[in-house]
Amino acid sequence: MLSPSYLPENHNQLPELPGVYRYYNIEGKLIYVGKAKNLKKRVGSYFSKGVGINQKTRKMVREIRKIEITIVNSEFDALLLENNLIKKTQPKYNILLKDDKTYPYLLLTNEHFPRIYATRRVIPSMGTYFGPFASVKAMNNVLELIHSLFTLRTCRLDLSPEKITNSKYKVCLEYHLGNCKGPCEGLQNENEYLADIEQAKNILKGNLGIAKTYFKEKMTESAAEMNYEAAQGFKEKLDSLINYQAKSLVINPNTDSLDVFTIVSEEKFAFVNYLRIKNGAITLSKTVELKKKLDEPDEELLLTAIVRLRDQFQSDAKEVLVNQEFKESPEGLTLVQPKIGDKRKLIELSLKNALYYKKEKLSFADEGKDKKNRVILQLKKDLSLNELPTHIECFDNSNIQGTNPVASMVCFLNGKPAKKEYRHYHIKTVVGPDDFASMEEVVFRRYKRLVTEEKPLPKLIVIDGGKGQLSSAVSALRDLDLYGKVPIIGIAKRLEEIYFPGDQYPIYIDKKSESLRLIQRIRDEAHRFAITFHRDLRSKGALNSKLLAIEGIGDLTAHKLLKQFKSYKKIEAASKEEIISVIGKDKGQKVWEAMHKK
Repeated sequence: MLSPSYLPENHNQLPELPGVYRYYNIEGKLIYVGKAKNLKKRVGSYFSKGVGINQKTRKMVREIRKIEITIVNSEFDALLLENNLIKKTQPKYNILLKDDKTYPYLLLTNEHFPRIYATRRVIPSMGTYFGPFASVKAMNNVLELIHSLFTLRTCRLDLSPEKITNSKYKVCLEYHLGNCKGPCEGLQNENEYLADIEQAKNILKGNLGIAKTYFKEKMTESAAEMNYEAAQGFKEKLDSLINYQAKSLVINPNTDSLDVFTIVSEEKFAFVNYLRIKNGAITLSKTVELKKKLDEPDEELLLTAIVRLRDQFQSDAKEVLVNQEFKESPEGLTLVQPKIGDKRKLIELSLKNALYYKKEKLSFADEGKDKKNRVILQLKKDLSLNELPTHIECFDNSNIQGTNPVASMVCFLNGKPAKKEYRHYHIKTVVGPDDFASMEEVVFRRYKRLVTEEKPLPKLIVIDGGKGQLSSAVSALRDLDLYGKVPIIGIAKRLEEIYFPGDQYPIYIDKKSESLRLIQRIRDEAHRFAITFHRDLRSKGALNSKLLAIEGIGDLTAHKLLKQFKSYKKIEAASKEEIISVIGKDKGQKVWEAMHKK
């Protein structure tokens, strides 16, 4: 049966009945699911031109091309249907409850001499499932209690009456250790075993009072029959049950089952804590994060979380305690905001859990941000800098046997190379191989330009070299009146020592420190960049000299050929016609003949 559908402009035709509405975009994709006590009024509110609709909601409304509805009997039925549809389809504008865990259950198997064990797979035909448990530790505590009170088997044998009668099995080590009564050899009656299972079910359901009464009666019966050893055993089990209950008791044990929900909200997220209370004890605690999509109010977020979590954890509590005031509870759900007494204490306890979860999430998010800056934070500490060195520049010189002296500057932003900011420098004012003077020239040129263009200066300058190169760089900064305004250090190659200007001795940084590795990486990058530039210059010089050796070929012609063919080998491999097309017939003929002389 198809659901009734409407065009957005016909929303006034919707019935004034409770139900669920669904919005579809131009591609026919579901983008939002909502519930309403009155479909006509609720859907109409989205298309109202009045105030009260935020920008995110208006954006969604502009996408709506079709509206589908499903009429239900009550607002509570609408809540349940909305929850199921959202879980199944996950529309992009609905509240996102962030929780991708697969929760564990305790399974009571549907077989002779049933077993109880933990599982995350739910196959209804296997038996009865109890849970899910939000905490594996809490589940294990319950399972441990049950095994301490009742002697239940843990093996996977098929203990059908026929196989037991035919003596198919022999007792195992568990029997000899006293952890099993040997039903596989017919040493335990199945009805007696099922009586223990029945009490174990009461504990799994949280009905500890029934289990306590059972052990009291057994203890009394055994004592009356003067079976004092058995009576002592039942007393010890009763004490275990009482101690277990006492550990988790928070309010009067005669209190009916309760669900407690509290919400704390941020700009983009909300955090909801859920406590399930049975017989005065907390049997479940769970906090979830909800991502806001349409700036939903806290009441709507909380109601969404209540429905989803109660459904997920199969709650049947009739009363729900909340920390938000609702004008009226949805039909079928009693929402109460207690002001005093034990119930108010439960609200405060739940709120404390929600606030703690929020604090942890925000702290974790901050740690994530800090991780990106961890290395430069360490560098700031190791060098005792006043500011975080988010912008580092490093200089290096390169010349081989005094030819083609060049320098390089590399830039690192937030600890990562910013290659668009790298710069090459031809040494212009220095004659011969003079590293100190070359360093002074390029540092002066770099920062004079930044000052002239009013661009930001780096937070740290690194000089590849020892005290001599560092002193030259400092001299350039003094000339620009920048010394003392920008921290500058030198890294000596031989012992990887770090020097500050004017210091006689290097500062010590742990050789395994990430901050030292960052400085070394920046230095190595500057060296690589300078060497590559120098090699390219020498290579071009060699190529030019080969081409210029050909009669009638000058600098301009050689440049044209290198620009077109990139290398001398490619020029040699080119055809006569290809060379002529670049530099003309006469010169092309000369180059081709010169290169192909035997």
